[in-house]
Amino acid sequence: MNSQQHIAILGSGNIGLSLAKGLVKSGICKPQQIMLTRRNIAALAAQADAGYYVTDNNLKAVKRADIVVLAVLPQQLNKLLDEISPAIKSEKQLLISVVSGVTCADIRQQLDMNVQVIRAMPNTAIAIGHSMTCIATDNGTTKNINLVRSLFDTVGVSIQINEELMTSATALCACGIAFFLRSIRAASQGGTEIGFHSHDALKMAAQTAKGAADLILQLHSHPEQEIDKVTSPSGCTIAGLNEMEHNGFSSAMIKGIKLSAEKAGDLYHKDEA
Repeated sequence: MNSQQHIAILGSGNIGLSLAKGLVKSGICKPQQIMLTRRNIAALAAQADAGYYVTDNNLKAVKRADIVVLAVLPQQLNKLLDEISPAIKSEKQLLISVVSGVTCADIRQQLDMNVQVIRAMPNTAIAIGHSMTCIATDNGTTKNINLVRSLFDTVGVSIQINEELMTSATALCACGIAFFLRSIRAASQGGTEIGFHSHDALKMAAQTAKGAADLILQLHSHPEQEIDKVTSPSGCTIAGLNEMEHNGFSSAMIKGIKLSAEKAGDLYHKDEA
């Protein structure tokens, strides 16, 4: 973005606010270039004091924006699109959607115009600058795709995927945060059962999980390679791993991800039915 461009984030909840903060922290935008909308603008008082433009008027925000971020719930989207459609300039504006289960074509169809739409699926780690964000589009230019990636790279890591995989990305990355948190919780409970105080067990489990993830990301290794390094014949690690597998650890994770993907694909159309 250049200093003359403005971005409107419609639906400034956790994801929208985290994105705004990331853009400012990275120096891509100044607060004055970002417009935040919310029905209850009293909740945006701190952002207003920090220099962001805040309003409960989505149409007004869109009229001033070069980039429009759609960050509402799936069941709220069509009403929002109908509200802002008079202000959309299809030849000049870029729409970024972080709405689960809604395709680029769905958005253009509801607006009844050929505006460029790029989807982004971050997760809640966006709040600490460690989101895994998937980017997809069916009509966005390379320039705009690179722009969107640069925006979300300020709050983590982004990857471009085919749009038909975005629902799967929701399950693996967005829902996935909860799955990995639950595994950390389970590990901490196991730690408590074998003798640690709960707060110590939680810290130990969380840091161990972080270390395991960093081994993969920093060494570009495969999980099984790293597992082999800590398993020895007749050892305690392989005994624990095999017990978990006998009780369905991997299959439960796989089944959970598959079911979440099915549910994510139904969110928008089910609510519109």
